[in-house]
Amino acid sequence: MNNTQFKAWRVEEVNEGYEGSEQTLAISDLPAGDVLIRVSHSSLNYKDAMSASGNKGVSRSFPHTPGIDAAGEVVESATGDPAIGTQVLVTGYDLGMNTDGGFGQYIRVPSDWCIPMPAGWSAETSMIYGTAGLTAGLCVQKLLAMGAQPEQGRVAVSGASGAVGSVAVELLANLGFEVVAISGKTDQAEHLKALGAADVVGRDALDHDKKPVVKPAFANAVDTVGGSPLAELLKQIQPGGSVSCCGLAAGPKLDTTVLPFILRGINLLGVDSVEIPRNEKEAVWKKLAGDWKCPKTEASVKNIGRADLDGALKAFLKGESAGKIVLDHAI
Repeated sequence: MNNTQFKAWRVEEVNEGYEGSEQTLAISDLPAGDVLIRVSHSSLNYKDAMSASGNKGVSRSFPHTPGIDAAGEVVESATGDPAIGTQVLVTGYDLGMNTDGGFGQYIRVPSDWCIPMPAGWSAETSMIYGTAGLTAGLCVQKLLAMGAQPEQGRVAVSGASGAVGSVAVELLANLGFEVVAISGKTDQAEHLKALGAADVVGRDALDHDKKPVVKPAFANAVDTVGGSPLAELLKQIQPGGSVSCCGLAAGPKLDTTVLPFILRGINLLGVDSVEIPRNEKEAVWKKLAGDWKCPKTEASVKNIGRADLDGALKAFLKGESAGKIVLDHAI
């Protein structure tokens, strides 16, 4: 199949900037790998937007095909596992970062990156969740592992209108928690309530306060933005509570004190969805396809084609994106 041509949305360095466009590639252009997958769907993530903007901390060399998520059918398999014809999904590792990703109709990857499609899921459904849904699931799983229970009090989700936050809101609500969605997008308030949020508050709930700790407002929290909002959120967690941290849209720097930790015994839980072992990913995928299913998220997805990628990715960087967006290569 090396001479087979396909379409990919490719980012190039142009006039000291970076531009993305649809291009025609050949299978032989793909990197080495055990498994060749015909991709039908991908999903959009903040990391994809960073790659498309030329962020060298995400993608070191260009031209490059972003897309840290991909789902489709195995068409070649050097090891036989997964077998040809198998439906699989791939998220994380180096996909879409320095390995051509899901914004192309084909990818070639190591066999141990491939997750068998969970029972009952289509490629499209798996990409409605994608890395964002997996990350939300991992965040909730860490809170539960630390003993989080609905009767302890309200749970906050920062960046609630984003891809990770919106899944976390619905999942926590489905598990019986009283969820407070924190979002700067006032036009998303009704949508967040429809997902299950008991209350929706603005970003000003996490405005800077000079005090090292303030009156506890939340039992636990999922933070998707990092930076100053995370520092403020830590001040508001009740004794013994936990915060799962998975994002940096508000910046990677955390300017805080040890006081919330030593006066209230709170826990800051880091969540990685990229390099964790495959069996841990697979366990959360099975939960999301089963007891942790989020039907409202699935129903509210927006599908786009490659021609729409440029605008959608730029919206991410401007903080204007909301909910889940799936790339359908058939559009």
